[in-house]
Amino acid sequence: MTNQAKDNEQARTEAAEDPNVKAFEENAGEEAVSEEDVLVRLAKENEELKERALRLAAEMENLRKRTARDVTEARSYSIAGFARDMLTVSDNLRRALEAVPAEARATADSGLSSLMEGVEMTERSMLSTLERHGVKQIDPKGERFDPHFHQAMFEVPDPATPENTVVQVVQQGYVIGERVLRPAMVGVAKGGPKAGAVQNGENVAAEPGPPNPQAERDA
Repeated sequence: MTNQAKDNEQARTEAAEDPNVKAFEENAGEEAVSEEDVLVRLAKENEELKERALRLAAEMENLRKRTARDVTEARSYSIAGFARDMLTVSDNLRRALEAVPAEARATADSGLSSLMEGVEMTERSMLSTLERHGVKQIDPKGERFDPHFHQAMFEVPDPATPENTVVQVVQQGYVIGERVLRPAMVGVAKGGPKAGAVQNGENVAAEPGPPNPQAERDA
């Protein structure tokens, strides 16, 4: 080994034993590890931010849908109270017409006939206007009794009609959109065959009433 090589080897040995050199090498190693940890941490935080952004986007979409639904329902059902009051007026018009005896109808002079025609036209116009705003009449006669849409007032003994079939409508019911505005007041059959029973080879079950939207949503 030449003198120069010996000098270089001695210098490296002395440098390796120098405390300052050792501290520098240790710090360099720590810095390298720290940079790797930072990259891992940043990658993890990036994933968390992505997940948070996706959750926020989903929540905003759900909020948009709920808001749109609330606006639609507000438009559809905002007149519910007013419509219910107008049905009372319509009921009174109908009662006024029914209060006229049949004899008076048959022998009515032109004045009474014109008055009755005017009342009937007013009633039809009112119901037509309500229907344009989503208020529709329930016609449950012949249907199976449905407590969501009908209110039973009395029972009618009738062995020929399936039990719980609506056989008489005392007061018409109405719905607004998918909600019941006023249930129909009805009389139901009692004493007949159960729904779904068969008589003389024929199914005599009454037809079901309209579906209940609230029950469908709850399901």
